[in-house]
Amino acid sequence: MSFDDRRFRDALGAFPTGVAIVSGVTPDGERLGMTVSSFNSVSVAPPLVLFSVARRANSFTAWTELPRYAINILSAQQEELSNRFARPRSDKWADLMVLDGEAGVPILPNALATFECEPYARYDGGDHEIFVGRVIALRTTPHKQDLPLIFFGGRYRRLDTGFHDIPPRDASIFEGW
Repeated sequence: MSFDDRRFRDALGAFPTGVAIVSGVTPDGERLGMTVSSFNSVSVAPPLVLFSVARRANSFTAWTELPRYAINILSAQQEELSNRFARPRSDKWADLMVLDGEAGVPILPNALATFECEPYARYDGGDHEIFVGRVIALRTTPHKQDLPLIFFGGRYRRLDTGFHDIPPRDASIFEGW
């Protein structure tokens, strides 16, 4: 290998990602939540999405045992919330308004979209584990003008509000979709 971990991470930082908070409740009733930028769609039929969890995370074992979880896509106004759930601390949920999802998982108000999932598969991802969830419920924000929270180059960024060229409805930028 001709590069070190830092150089690899810096190169990965050249790819902008959205930011999400994954949330769930353990069988013992403890709420879990963590910020991720590893969210991605997998399949439309069946509806599958994924995120990954570092194996060294204190809550790793708890994530592997969840019967359901939610992936909350954050808006640019939710940077503070992202920071709260990015840190390993026990009071992430303190003084926070939380809604109950259809599947009984905590969902965050004002998220751009929330995908409630049941576990579908897990895969080895080196120092992470990849969690694939089957979407069983979803909700989107009525605030369609809100912009997503973006992470790029090791920090939060803002999208330009100038979305001028709207692709035709039948256009697909992803081959095979």
